[in-house]
Amino acid sequence: MLKDHFYEITSTVHQENTILVTLRLNGEHEIFKGHFPGQPVVPGACILQMVKEILSAELKMDYHLKKADNLKFIAPVDPRVTDDLQLKITYKHLDSGLQVNAVMSANEVVCFKMQGVFDH
Repeated sequence: MLKDHFYEITSTVHQENTILVTLRLNGEHEIFKGHFPGQPVVPGACILQMVKEILSAELKMDYHLKKADNLKFIAPVDPRVTDDLQLKITYKHLDSGLQVNAVMSANEVVCFKMQGVFDH
């Protein structure tokens, strides 16, 4: 992993309307020096960005978050404790965009859930 990358994808399975991804965090990334010094935590905005980037890459279209419902940051993700994350994205095409449900887990503990609509 290049030192300036926040994460890398180590595996992806995309079947029907479900994307399962394993990610590896870069615990040395600059963002952790400021969020928070001595107690690094993955920022919620970065988790949302990961969902957007993976969705866009897998569907080969640049998606943007249009509406977010039920954003739940359940447990903090500390890169010193875990560097591998699992992300499950399910989606459904709508007239108004792409309805998305995403769940992120670290060490088998759910740390993030969201429902939202993305458009391009």
